[in-house]
Amino acid sequence: MLTARFLLAVMHLLALAIGIAAVYARGRALRRTTTAADLPDVFHADNWYGIAALIWVGSGLWRAFGGVEKGSDHYLESHWFIGKMGLFLLVLALELLPMITLIRWRMAFKKYNAIPLEKAPLLARLTFAQLPLLLLMVLMAAAMARGF
Repeated sequence: MLTARFLLAVMHLLALAIGIAAVYARGRALRRTTTAADLPDVFHADNWYGIAALIWVGSGLWRAFGGVEKGSDHYLESHWFIGKMGLFLLVLALELLPMITLIRWRMAFKKYNAIPLEKAPLLARLTFAQLPLLLLMVLMAAAMARGF
């Protein structure tokens, strides 16, 4: 039987796949960005990263604190969960500048305004820096699920 617990776990894992692919695609698109004509690829990948992040956070909060999994005490007492949340905060910190900059670029792009693209290489590096952290989060989630 398909339970809420099962469906939330599936959503969480699908968001992982979408998110990691989107981060990689956004990093590559940013690395290639030299003109405003390159930005639709960046925005497309960024949209998918945003969708994945919403699903990750939503399903993760529901699983940890919504009473469908092992209970919030189980998660809050797990050093693996605390470590995973620490990595999440680091990913979020690395994402702040790209998020703010891409919002500004989107607004300028829609208004056909000039877009200062000199930050594109930095945004690419910040984006790629998130990948190993996301993979470490997967490792910690697996360790947590196995009771290590």
